[in-house]
Amino acid sequence: MERIWLEKSYPPGVEFEIDPDKYNSLADLFFKYTKLYAANTAFINMDVSITYQQLAQQATDFAAYLQQDLGLVKGDKFAIMIPNTLQYPIALFGALIAGLTVVNVNPLYTPRELEHQLKDSGTKGILILENFAHVLQAVIDKTDVKHVITTGVGDRLGLIKGALVNGAIKHVKKLVPAFDLPNAVKFNDAMAKGSKKTFKPVDVIGSDLAFLQYTGGTTGPSKGAMLTHRNMVANLEQSNAVTKNVYEIGKELIITALPLYHIYALTSNCLAFLPFGGTNLLITNPRDMAGFVKELAKYRFTVITGVNTLFNGLLNTPGFDQLDFSALKMGFGGGMSVQRPVAEHWERVTKSRLLEGYGLTECAPLVTMSPYNQKSYNGSIGLPASSTDIRLVGADGEDVALGEPGEMWVKGPQVMKGYYNRQKATDEVLIDGWLATGDIATMDENGFFKIVDRKKDMINVSGFNVFPNEIEEVIVSHEGVLEAAAVGVSCDITGERVKVYIVRKDPTLTEQDIFDHCNKMLTNYKRPKIIEFMNELPKSNVGKVLRKDLRNQAQA
Repeated sequence: MERIWLEKSYPPGVEFEIDPDKYNSLADLFFKYTKLYAANTAFINMDVSITYQQLAQQATDFAAYLQQDLGLVKGDKFAIMIPNTLQYPIALFGALIAGLTVVNVNPLYTPRELEHQLKDSGTKGILILENFAHVLQAVIDKTDVKHVITTGVGDRLGLIKGALVNGAIKHVKKLVPAFDLPNAVKFNDAMAKGSKKTFKPVDVIGSDLAFLQYTGGTTGPSKGAMLTHRNMVANLEQSNAVTKNVYEIGKELIITALPLYHIYALTSNCLAFLPFGGTNLLITNPRDMAGFVKELAKYRFTVITGVNTLFNGLLNTPGFDQLDFSALKMGFGGGMSVQRPVAEHWERVTKSRLLEGYGLTECAPLVTMSPYNQKSYNGSIGLPASSTDIRLVGADGEDVALGEPGEMWVKGPQVMKGYYNRQKATDEVLIDGWLATGDIATMDENGFFKIVDRKKDMINVSGFNVFPNEIEEVIVSHEGVLEAAAVGVSCDITGERVKVYIVRKDPTLTEQDIFDHCNKMLTNYKRPKIIEFMNELPKSNVGKVLRKDLRNQAQA
């Protein structure tokens, strides 16, 4: 599908084509903007901030340590397994300017999951939060990891505050299980050593691997998407092409509650605001909603990114509706579908727009984005990013008619190089230059796309395709429902039937209330036949509801 609709649908000033080679690498971009915005605040965490100049110096110190003390060289894999703390951007940019390939790791991984990712990537060094070091201890001998750096949450918060935070976590809350990693080095010691060494600049180019970013592994073992520096630069330029008329240099403060080790926040928060000299407010534990709201009350923030469950959680946290939203320009929703009741509630409370976009790990991640002048939520994921082509392909392999659902195929400079050491898996999704996403979407006459559902999540009832997103959106529109997830379960008569898992907002809510609500809003084959109430839904590290786990639970 040609991007013929962009001129009429995008707001004025948007660049339809970007230059993916504008910077030689992320290292090139980093040094340019940390110098340009040296005095600006780059990151804030737990009331402690660092400027762009300080970030550049500390990242360079860390890079020198990686080079001179650990002997890591260009192309080596270095894992980062920590939550949103000041250590993350320091280590991230230190590794990137040293020419290493960053392997982002979810700190909540089990030993099995961690072993797989470290072995599959061939990781040689790792920075890990000490809370999870015992997990690494259990598997390190089965991997190629030779260098371990441990850190505590408070390590960059200053001598006194850092000691208090680390002491409380370790001795009061007892959140640091005992571990034995004899050759491990503490992060602050590594920084001290690096500050005495000379960093040797590395020639990093666009085709070099910046990240091995692992997918969720919903269809077998997780796979490392090979994202080059050019992929990442392209995606930043694509993001900035549609926001540069909104963001003001040196005046943006973005709320970063989603983990930076996830591709969404990594690109949309950590990297995308570098060219604007923006500030990232790092939220270390967004699951503590009361604490999260208390932190938000301290700042006049301008942008927030999140997923549907995060926005919904904030809206249902006492005190959120009393915050100062006067500076808030917009919220960006991704990772999962933003539900209409949540978006409309958000806009009523904050008096700002909640715009939805779409992306995936294999695309670094941005593919589509709602235009910044969109007045309110419209249920779409927006328009294709600059320099991005999209096809919607039917089961017969042909493009579907306008308005009909089809699998979204993407082509653009942000599309990954492939899956690391998995040629067969690569060939299954990269077809003649197109990435087959596995997501089902429709497109309207103005070029706006709407995700109908994941192909693998689709429910087949008597030959009819039923999309969980539609059912969930209907159910959460009931005032007594907090969250809902729909899955298909086997049925001898119809093949599959719809089961819904619900978290109540109103404790008196009954199954019959839900059945009555759905009878008014859904045709018969779409209506849930089984309802189960839960205290909470299983979620991924970014708050995305794990339908896979619910399907497994239903089958069991």
